[in-house]
Amino acid sequence: MKADVPRFGLLAVAVTLLSACAQWPLPLVGPDYTSPDLTLPSRWTAPAENRATADIARWWRQLGDPRLDALIDAALAGSLDLRLAEARLRQARASRDQAVGGLFPSVTGSAGATRSRSAANIGALPARTTYDAGFDAAWEIDIFGGTRRGIEAATADQAAVAADLDKVRVSLVAEVARNYIDLLSYRRRLSIARDNLASQSETLQIVAWRYQAGLAASTDVEQARTSREQTRAGIPDLEVGQVAAENRLAVLLGSSPGSLRVMLAGDRPFPPVPASVGAGIPADILARRPDLVAAERTLAAETARVGQRLAQRFPSLNLGASFGWQAYSLAALGGGGSLARSLSGSLAATLFDGGRLKSAVAIQSAVQEQALIAYRSGVLAALEEVENALAAYAADRERVEARQAAAEAARNAAQLSRNLYQSGLADFQKVLETERTRLSAEDNLAIAEATMRSDLIKLYKALGGGWEAGAVQEISKDTAS
Repeated sequence: MKADVPRFGLLAVAVTLLSACAQWPLPLVGPDYTSPDLTLPSRWTAPAENRATADIARWWRQLGDPRLDALIDAALAGSLDLRLAEARLRQARASRDQAVGGLFPSVTGSAGATRSRSAANIGALPARTTYDAGFDAAWEIDIFGGTRRGIEAATADQAAVAADLDKVRVSLVAEVARNYIDLLSYRRRLSIARDNLASQSETLQIVAWRYQAGLAASTDVEQARTSREQTRAGIPDLEVGQVAAENRLAVLLGSSPGSLRVMLAGDRPFPPVPASVGAGIPADILARRPDLVAAERTLAAETARVGQRLAQRFPSLNLGASFGWQAYSLAALGGGGSLARSLSGSLAATLFDGGRLKSAVAIQSAVQEQALIAYRSGVLAALEEVENALAAYAADRERVEARQAAAEAARNAAQLSRNLYQSGLADFQKVLETERTRLSAEDNLAIAEATMRSDLIKLYKALGGGWEAGAVQEISKDTAS
């Protein structure tokens, strides 16, 4: 047993010495990442309230529609796109763990037996078995920081993928809400079309009676029938749109098309909209929008990879140690005479490669520049998106107010002209015109109300609403579903 102390002690000392090298103050080549300087406006030019945007993390709750809340909760729990993004995040975490592993020594163990036979005229023992067992430790010292830059890049990549997960969540919430508004819009327009169809059928009956009584011409009957059939012809398109919105919602929730028919049954009014939206200041979107966070983290990763490529141009130092036993019998394998051990070290450097390593650094520097340009371009596009959404939402509110007044006037005019026609004080052409105007005004009002809510959703999405810090929970690496 006394031989156990030196043999295991030697292995422990070797591994300890290799690991201790990781604590040396080694240089780190390549550029250190700093956030790019951006010149942003101090306030939005479109009408907006510059109050904080903290209320947009779960903006759909402010609309006060329980069915919409249930749809979004179900989508966040069952969306396949979200599960795909979560799997990518697990992959990024594993890649970072793999990069961190490069800082530490690797230790392997082995055991084996070799049966050999010599020529009979050479030795007295023509056949023998050799047993061996041992451990090997190897480590490449990160002298110039290539491994550390790789870890830095993998860490930034993980943060970018986590931001992409938030981006998927923002898009998913917005898509569910938008398709829900589309569904309500189609249902509202269907209701308007069917009400007008019923009214036009009643008008046709009145005209037919007047024709039979000799008070109206046959052309009036045909015109009334034409108007009714034109209204009826537009209903199937609205029904198809309604079904498409229902099916799209089901797919967004990770369900088969048609599975939400019962849940979505029944007419509902459009959810109310807030009087104003806190848009904050333009600088807020840098932290609020996941796509910008992902682009900034991608820039950080590509910056770190410049140092990783540059480190490959410098010498590398590899240390190794082995410890084991060799004997001709299993009984003698653990004896002191069977002990074998070694320490090794090698320094290697590329003396000539035709400029390949230098070109690799130049390539990565160009990739870093592209990431910087993409980030700056993304910021400008985000500012444009918010400005356009703010302007559209402000215009929508004015448009809806005008459409409401127009629809009310059109309904009054249609009723008045119908009464005058029944009294013989107006011709039938006036009735047809006012009924067509009423149908168009009411349909345009429904479209305007849906557009206002869709543009509100676009505004919330442009501001980065739909996620909150800490929303990305720890995802188990071995989770299968």
